[in-house]
Amino acid sequence: MSDGLALAVTGSARALSALDSHFSSFLFNREKKGRNREEEGEIEMGHHLLHVNLTTISTSASFKSSNSLFPCHKISWIQKLPRIATATIKCSAKIENSSAAVKEKSVSVILLAGGKGKRMGASMPKQYLPLLGQPIALYSFYTFSKMTEVKEIVVVCDPSYQDIFEDAKENITVDLKFALPGKERQDSVYNGLQEVDLNSELVCVHDSARPLVSSAEVKEVLKDAWINGAAVLGVPAKATIKEANSESFVVRTLDRKTLWEMQTPQVIKPDLLKKGFELVNRGGLEVTDDVSIVEHLKHPVYITEGSYTNIKVTTPDDMLLAERILNLNSGESSK
Repeated sequence: MSDGLALAVTGSARALSALDSHFSSFLFNREKKGRNREEEGEIEMGHHLLHVNLTTISTSASFKSSNSLFPCHKISWIQKLPRIATATIKCSAKIENSSAAVKEKSVSVILLAGGKGKRMGASMPKQYLPLLGQPIALYSFYTFSKMTEVKEIVVVCDPSYQDIFEDAKENITVDLKFALPGKERQDSVYNGLQEVDLNSELVCVHDSARPLVSSAEVKEVLKDAWINGAAVLGVPAKATIKEANSESFVVRTLDRKTLWEMQTPQVIKPDLLKKGFELVNRGGLEVTDDVSIVEHLKHPVYITEGSYTNIKVTTPDDMLLAERILNLNSGESSK
């Protein structure tokens, strides 16, 4: 929260000058404990007792600052004085992280579109198969291109498929670049990273075979990466996961409560990703996703809860499911 939260205060005029610093401390401690819709507390100030009732009111009753929308809070000043003064003050309490804003044109997207897609059993890579008349890879391509945070899209693909994206260039306003795919996923990401603008503040890596990711989900994971350095979309595991040995016998059942299925985008600050690649390449390590590179640096990675509809299309059954989800979404939007 930034400066400028308006507060209605009823109480002694002589004590109002001391209120700001005390309330700042109270509000900061409240945020550290976690926000509740309604919370009460008391602040001792000399011979006076300030009773604070923090009740979130509807958005329409909130005060608006230049950066965010803040809820209104009620404060009552309790003391034994015959005369009561009423005033409105501005509290300088800052609550960090209430709405981390990712800057416009500060994100570089690396769109991975170089896979072979052998499991699909088609004549071309799965990401270029038509999904309701449009290549799968173009769905997320257009989603990213419409976001104000995105500065450029680096498509990692075989040169023979570049024309699919070149033909779509007239429909987008972001910069379009290309990089060659590598032998493994991490090699493709590395190649894409070499093309990223040096002024970019976030690198957003996405599988082009995930056509159904929403801009709302992307915005959330961008925000979380901006705050934490690295973040990934994921969903809680729904299936029971068992660990097995080489002979296919169960070794143990893993606690599903702590398991998450990773998705994309996976978003990392560029300097952090570059350091991770230096470590991974130097040690000859293999990783299966992008945030694993950062994990080798012992840097925490935040999981942004996504949606189960953000599927990866790898089989004919996945294609049918994606078509159904798109049809349902288009039906709802037309109502």
